[in-house]
Amino acid sequence: MSTGRLCTRLLRLAPVLLAGLLTAAGLACRERLGCPASAAVRQRLTQRFLGRVTAALPLRVRVIGQPAEQPMLWLANHISWVDIPVLGGVAPLSFLAKQEVARWPLLGYLARQAGTAFISRGAGDSRRVGEQLAERLAGRQSLLIFAEGTSTDGSRLRRFHPRLLEAAVVSGAAIQPVALRYRRDGRPDRITPYIDDDELPAHLFRLLRHGTVEVEVLLLPPIVSAGRSRSELAALAHGAIAEALFGAERPLAQAA
Repeated sequence: MSTGRLCTRLLRLAPVLLAGLLTAAGLACRERLGCPASAAVRQRLTQRFLGRVTAALPLRVRVIGQPAEQPMLWLANHISWVDIPVLGGVAPLSFLAKQEVARWPLLGYLARQAGTAFISRGAGDSRRVGEQLAERLAGRQSLLIFAEGTSTDGSRLRRFHPRLLEAAVVSGAAIQPVALRYRRDGRPDRITPYIDDDELPAHLFRLLRHGTVEVEVLLLPPIVSAGRSRSELAALAHGAIAEALFGAERPLAQAA
């Protein structure tokens, strides 16, 4: 791709990010003045912003299925940071992210103002975060969790961590399994995955230099959480997503 086309895409993305930053700053000002925006307002603003981010990236999104109106705990396989704008543009959602994201320039600030819940790996705060997520589900907020705990190249599905599903057990909210698939020229995409020691700016530039990616978002049948343990819910969601992505082949990696 020519430098001109790369610059064109960056110029398309820049005003979207600026608008998101201004919106986030407005939300922060409201909070300092003692009149914070409700969670529902934050989710609607976040959905609109992430939808615009998706439109500014070289992505063509196809959603199969219809988002439910009631609050659910969304569980999706994790391939890239791109998963966030793609899914966040489909429905009003709040997110769970690793603590490092909160320190990212610009994006960390936007995530905080969107109401993202952050968790430190191995810090022993999973119970506190679980209670916080359960409160949000009970308050009629849908949440998105990447239950693998890390991203993959899309060729496998790691084990789902049951502890992350405690919020569904406590709140009784149903599980919305989501299967994500990225394709380029009819084959699995190898550019969009964000794994290993990749740096975000380098990955973004690489993505913008290449052609359009076909993104499939498969909203699978919801899973009732009532009467089920978090381990059972994790296994059911994992199986549903694996079946949607790989069918009978199911090339799974169950190691944590």
